Amino acid sequence: MEALTALFSNVDWFEIWQATGDTLVMLGASLFFTVLFGLPLGVLLFLTSPRQLLEQKQVYSSVALVVNLLRALPFIILLIVMIPLTKLITGTSLGVAGTIPPLVAGAAPFFARLVETALREVDRGIIEATQAMGATTRQIVTNALLPEAKPGIIAAITVTSIALVSYSAIAGVVGAGGLGDLAIRYGYQRFQNDVMFVTVILLLVLVHLLQSVGDRLVIRVSHK
Repeated sequence: MEALTALFSNVDWFEIWQATGDTLVMLGASLFFTVLFGLPLGVLLFLTSPRQLLEQKQVYSSVALVVNLLRALPFIILLIVMIPLTKLITGTSLGVAGTIPPLVAGAAPFFARLVETALREVDRGIIEATQAMGATTRQIVTNALLPEAKPGIIAAITVTSIALVSYSAIAGVVGAGGLGDLAIRYGYQRFQNDVMFVTVILLLVLVHLLQSVGDRLVIRVSHK
Protein backbone atom coordinates (compact mmCIF):
# COMPACT_ATOMS: atom_id res chain seq x y z
CA MET A 1 0.00 0.00 0.00
CA GLU A 2 2.82 2.40 0.86
CA ALA A 3 4.53 1.61 -2.43
CA LEU A 4 1.29 2.34 -4.29
CA THR A 5 0.87 5.62 -2.42
CA ALA A 6 4.42 6.61 -3.27
CA LEU A 7 3.90 5.66 -6.93
CA PHE A 8 0.83 7.92 -7.20
CA SER A 9 1.97 10.58 -4.76
CA ASN A 10 0.57 13.48 -6.80
CA VAL A 11 -2.82 11.92 -7.39
CA ASP A 12 -5.75 13.41 -5.49
CA TRP A 13 -8.26 10.59 -5.79
CA PHE A 14 -11.20 12.78 -4.76
CA GLU A 15 -10.30 15.22 -7.55
CA ILE A 16 -9.98 12.27 -9.96
CA TRP A 17 -13.47 11.14 -8.92
CA GLN A 18 -14.90 14.62 -9.48
CA ALA A 19 -13.19 14.92 -12.87
CA THR A 20 -14.56 11.52 -13.91
CA GLY A 21 -18.05 12.67 -12.92
CA ASP A 22 -17.64 15.86 -14.95
CA THR A 23 -16.53 13.85 -17.98
CA LEU A 24 -19.56 11.55 -17.67
CA VAL A 25 -21.91 14.54 -17.36
CA MET A 26 -20.37 16.18 -20.43
CA LEU A 27 -20.63 12.92 -22.35
CA GLY A 28 -24.21 12.19 -21.33
CA ALA A 29 -25.60 15.68 -21.93
CA SER A 30 -23.77 16.26 -25.21
CA LEU A 31 -24.65 12.79 -26.53
CA PHE A 32 -28.34 13.38 -25.74
CA PHE A 33 -28.44 16.65 -27.67
CA THR A 34 -26.25 15.24 -30.45
CA VAL A 35 -28.77 12.46 -31.08
CA LEU A 36 -31.69 14.87 -30.64
CA PHE A 37 -30.39 17.20 -33.36
CA GLY A 38 -28.27 14.82 -35.43
CA LEU A 39 -30.89 12.11 -36.02
CA PRO A 40 -33.44 14.34 -37.79
CA LEU A 41 -30.59 16.06 -39.62
CA GLY A 42 -29.37 12.69 -40.90
CA VAL A 43 -32.91 11.73 -41.94
CA LEU A 44 -33.25 15.05 -43.79
CA LEU A 45 -29.96 14.45 -45.61
CA PHE A 46 -31.13 11.01 -46.65
CA LEU A 47 -34.65 12.00 -47.75
CA THR A 48 -33.53 15.00 -49.82
CA SER A 49 -30.57 13.26 -51.45
CA PRO A 50 -30.72 12.16 -55.12
CA ARG A 51 -33.21 9.37 -55.97
CA GLN A 52 -34.81 9.39 -52.52
CA LEU A 53 -38.34 10.10 -51.30
CA LEU A 54 -38.10 13.90 -51.02
CA GLU A 55 -35.33 14.57 -53.51
CA GLN A 56 -34.43 18.27 -53.29
CA LYS A 57 -31.04 19.01 -54.77
CA GLN A 58 -30.83 22.56 -53.42
CA VAL A 59 -31.89 21.63 -49.89
CA TYR A 60 -29.54 18.65 -49.81
CA SER A 61 -26.61 20.70 -51.11
CA SER A 62 -27.19 23.48 -48.56
CA VAL A 63 -27.53 21.15 -45.57
CA ALA A 64 -24.60 19.01 -46.73
CA LEU A 65 -22.42 22.11 -47.07
CA VAL A 66 -23.11 23.20 -43.47
CA VAL A 67 -22.54 19.65 -42.21
CA ASN A 68 -19.27 19.32 -44.11
CA LEU A 69 -17.98 22.69 -42.91
CA LEU A 70 -18.65 21.85 -39.26
CA ARG A 71 -17.08 18.41 -39.66
CA ALA A 72 -13.98 19.87 -41.32
CA LEU A 73 -13.38 22.44 -38.57
CA PRO A 74 -10.92 21.18 -35.92
CA PHE A 75 -12.71 20.89 -32.58
CA ILE A 76 -10.28 23.13 -30.70
CA ILE A 77 -10.96 25.91 -33.24
CA LEU A 78 -14.73 25.33 -33.03
CA LEU A 79 -14.48 25.52 -29.25
CA ILE A 80 -12.86 28.96 -29.41
CA VAL A 81 -15.03 30.31 -32.25
CA MET A 82 -18.21 29.36 -30.38
CA ILE A 83 -17.29 31.12 -27.11
CA PRO A 84 -19.69 34.09 -27.69
CA LEU A 85 -22.56 31.76 -28.66
CA THR A 86 -21.77 29.42 -25.78
CA LYS A 87 -21.92 32.32 -23.32
CA LEU A 88 -25.25 33.37 -24.82
CA ILE A 89 -26.70 29.87 -24.42
CA THR A 90 -25.27 28.79 -21.06
CA GLY A 91 -24.04 32.04 -19.51
CA THR A 92 -20.46 30.78 -19.38
CA SER A 93 -17.77 29.40 -21.66
CA LEU A 94 -16.00 27.51 -18.86
CA GLY A 95 -16.65 24.30 -16.98
CA VAL A 96 -19.02 21.51 -17.94
CA ALA A 97 -21.88 23.76 -19.04
CA GLY A 98 -19.61 25.84 -21.26
CA THR A 99 -18.42 22.75 -23.10
CA ILE A 100 -21.73 21.16 -24.08
CA PRO A 101 -22.74 23.53 -26.96
CA PRO A 102 -19.45 23.15 -28.87
CA LEU A 103 -19.47 19.40 -28.20
CA VAL A 104 -22.92 19.15 -29.76
CA ALA A 105 -21.99 21.44 -32.65
CA GLY A 106 -18.94 19.30 -33.36
CA ALA A 107 -20.58 15.89 -32.99
CA ALA A 108 -24.09 16.40 -34.43
CA PRO A 109 -22.93 16.82 -38.08
CA PHE A 110 -20.65 13.79 -37.69
CA PHE A 111 -23.52 11.73 -36.28
CA ALA A 112 -25.91 12.98 -39.00
CA ARG A 113 -23.60 11.65 -41.72
CA LEU A 114 -23.42 8.27 -39.96
CA VAL A 115 -27.23 8.18 -39.75
CA GLU A 116 -27.49 9.02 -43.46
CA THR A 117 -25.12 6.14 -44.24
CA ALA A 118 -27.12 3.74 -42.05
CA LEU A 119 -30.36 4.70 -43.82
CA ARG A 120 -28.76 4.16 -47.23
CA GLU A 121 -28.02 0.58 -46.23
CA VAL A 122 -31.73 -0.21 -45.78
CA ASP A 123 -33.03 -2.50 -48.51
CA ARG A 124 -34.73 -0.41 -51.19
CA GLY A 125 -37.38 -3.10 -51.54
CA ILE A 126 -38.64 -2.42 -47.99
CA ILE A 127 -39.20 1.24 -48.84
CA GLU A 128 -40.97 0.38 -52.10
CA ALA A 129 -43.20 -2.19 -50.37
CA THR A 130 -44.19 0.36 -47.73
CA GLN A 131 -44.95 2.91 -50.44
CA ALA A 132 -47.10 0.37 -52.27
CA MET A 133 -49.23 0.02 -49.15
CA GLY A 134 -49.98 3.75 -49.30
CA ALA A 135 -47.79 4.85 -46.40
CA THR A 136 -46.88 8.52 -46.07
CA THR A 137 -43.27 9.68 -45.96
CA ARG A 138 -43.51 10.08 -42.19
CA GLN A 139 -44.85 6.54 -41.81
CA ILE A 140 -42.12 5.17 -44.07
CA VAL A 141 -39.46 6.87 -41.94
CA THR A 142 -40.88 5.85 -38.56
CA ASN A 143 -42.18 2.37 -39.44
CA ALA A 144 -39.66 1.17 -42.01
CA LEU A 145 -36.47 3.20 -42.34
CA LEU A 146 -35.58 3.83 -38.70
CA PRO A 147 -36.47 0.32 -37.43
CA GLU A 148 -34.51 -1.33 -40.24
CA ALA A 149 -31.54 0.99 -39.72
CA LYS A 150 -31.54 0.54 -35.94
CA PRO A 151 -28.32 -1.53 -35.74
CA GLY A 152 -26.49 1.04 -37.88
CA ILE A 153 -27.85 3.92 -35.83
CA ILE A 154 -26.80 2.30 -32.55
CA ALA A 155 -23.34 1.72 -34.02
CA ALA A 156 -23.31 5.40 -35.03
CA ILE A 157 -24.22 6.45 -31.49
CA THR A 158 -21.37 4.29 -30.16
CA VAL A 159 -18.81 5.82 -32.53
CA THR A 160 -20.10 9.32 -31.75
CA SER A 161 -19.94 8.78 -27.99
CA ILE A 162 -16.30 7.73 -28.28
CA ALA A 163 -15.58 10.82 -30.39
CA LEU A 164 -17.24 12.93 -27.68
CA VAL A 165 -14.91 11.46 -25.06
CA SER A 166 -12.00 12.62 -27.21
CA TYR A 167 -13.58 16.06 -27.72
CA SER A 168 -14.22 16.47 -23.99
CA ALA A 169 -10.55 15.73 -23.30
CA ILE A 170 -9.50 18.34 -25.88
CA ALA A 171 -11.83 20.85 -24.21
CA GLY A 172 -9.61 20.63 -21.14
CA VAL A 173 -7.25 23.02 -22.95
CA VAL A 174 -9.68 25.88 -22.26
CA GLY A 175 -10.55 24.83 -18.70
CA ALA A 176 -13.62 22.78 -19.48
CA GLY A 177 -13.20 20.44 -16.53
CA GLY A 178 -13.18 16.66 -16.58
CA LEU A 179 -10.33 14.23 -17.01
CA GLY A 180 -8.86 16.13 -19.95
CA ASP A 181 -8.56 19.30 -17.90
CA LEU A 182 -6.91 17.36 -15.08
CA ALA A 183 -4.44 15.73 -17.46
CA ILE A 184 -3.45 19.08 -18.96
CA ARG A 185 -3.24 21.10 -15.72
CA TYR A 186 -1.38 18.52 -13.66
CA GLY A 187 -0.03 15.89 -16.03
CA TYR A 188 1.26 18.24 -18.73
CA GLN A 189 1.77 21.68 -17.21
CA ARG A 190 3.14 20.43 -13.86
CA PHE A 191 4.86 17.31 -15.21
CA GLN A 192 2.98 15.03 -12.83
CA ASN A 193 3.22 11.82 -14.84
CA ASP A 194 1.25 9.78 -12.32
CA VAL A 195 -1.79 12.05 -12.77
CA MET A 196 -1.43 11.80 -16.54
CA PHE A 197 -1.23 8.01 -16.31
CA VAL A 198 -4.37 7.69 -14.18
CA THR A 199 -6.44 10.02 -16.39
CA VAL A 200 -5.35 8.23 -19.57
CA ILE A 201 -6.21 4.83 -18.10
CA LEU A 202 -9.66 6.06 -17.03
CA LEU A 203 -10.33 7.49 -20.49
CA LEU A 204 -9.27 4.21 -22.11
CA VAL A 205 -11.54 2.24 -19.76
CA LEU A 206 -14.45 4.56 -20.57
CA VAL A 207 -13.93 4.15 -24.31
CA HIS A 208 -13.70 0.37 -23.94
CA LEU A 209 -16.95 0.25 -21.94
CA LEU A 210 -18.77 2.41 -24.49
CA GLN A 211 -17.59 0.23 -27.37
CA SER A 212 -18.48 -3.00 -25.56
CA VAL A 213 -21.99 -1.81 -24.65
CA GLY A 214 -22.54 -0.50 -28.18
CA ASP A 215 -21.42 -3.78 -29.77
CA ARG A 216 -23.73 -5.79 -27.52
CA LEU A 217 -26.70 -3.58 -28.35
CA VAL A 218 -26.03 -3.84 -32.09
CA ILE A 219 -25.96 -7.65 -31.84
CA ARG A 220 -29.15 -7.65 -29.80
CA VAL A 221 -31.21 -5.52 -32.20
CA SER A 222 -29.76 -6.96 -35.40
CA HIS A 223 -31.93 -9.55 -37.11
CA LYS A 224 -29.54 -10.45 -39.91
